[in-house]
Amino acid sequence: MPAAAWTMTENASLRALNTFHVQASAERLLELHAAAALPDALALHEVAGGPLLVLGSGSNVLLADDVAGTVLVFTDRAIDILEHRADHAVVRAGAGVGWHALVTWSLQHGLSGLENLALIPGTAGAAPIQNIGAYGAQVGEFIQTVEAWDRHEADWVRLDNEQCGFAYRDSVFKQQPDRYLIAAIELRLPLLHDLRMEYAGITEELQAQGVELPSAVDVANAVIAIRRRKLPDPDVLGNAGSFFKNPVIAQEQVDVLLQSFPDLPVYPAERDDQRKLSAAWMIEHCGWKGFREGDAGVAPTHALVLVNHGNATGAELLALARRISASVLETFAVAIEPEPRLIGAQW
Repeated sequence: MPAAAWTMTENASLRALNTFHVQASAERLLELHAAAALPDALALHEVAGGPLLVLGSGSNVLLADDVAGTVLVFTDRAIDILEHRADHAVVRAGAGVGWHALVTWSLQHGLSGLENLALIPGTAGAAPIQNIGAYGAQVGEFIQTVEAWDRHEADWVRLDNEQCGFAYRDSVFKQQPDRYLIAAIELRLPLLHDLRMEYAGITEELQAQGVELPSAVDVANAVIAIRRRKLPDPDVLGNAGSFFKNPVIAQEQVDVLLQSFPDLPVYPAERDDQRKLSAAWMIEHCGWKGFREGDAGVAPTHALVLVNHGNATGAELLALARRISASVLETFAVAIEPEPRLIGAQW
């Protein structure tokens, strides 16, 4: 395999490769331009030694320290239709495809399903790991196959939807972070499906835009408008989107909490005996929304979003996150956990 199939840089800055824009460096940065070259590139990494970290756009990580070993970045941005039927299409996206670019592409090609996931930062290769979701939809609903390199078996594998183990903000790729290197995803996208407009003000946004008979494109535009109002642009203000997951707790504990906090938003969970709480509401209730200490802070528009005002370190952002979590635990007796992956630290 020619060396042009990848690029290796030593002592590489990762500031441009994480949406928090924190300064961290990698011992080696390996940019893979052709997925077929992965086995040879990994052999080169094994000779150099050290751990291996895969980064997409760095939109769901917090770099709390410099990274030893090799950081691997897939650069494949190809999108192809593998199959086109009367009611659906199967679309393959390389790991390096920007997620929002994929959503836009699917809508432009008359496909639906991803509209509620518009404007989520990140890449197609990273999307299955966290089973990204927003406004009542999750990517795991539409993924048919994940193509990955299995480091345990030293071979390519194709995992079907069931094998991916999708759950709320979870997957087999998150449970076994050092095993699978995702090179591409294949999505089964319908030409038409029931639009989800009941979540977080989508119907109100459509009404405000004067849309009476919404299409998937209209729902995507509504989601984009809502997200742009609520969430800071990472290119302007460093952030990784929602930093904390909404906690899922037993119905009995919810009943107790509502006696003291009757306005606490409560949502259905996957199990009938559990409910999902709004982490944003609890954090705001504890007074953290808009908080700033140095360059580490919480967005003034959304209490779930930690932000870097310029030169905050990953360690400073992590320390702030721990303080927020501790105050929520003290006030509500509910533990909240980070959504991004922590690199160089443990929660």
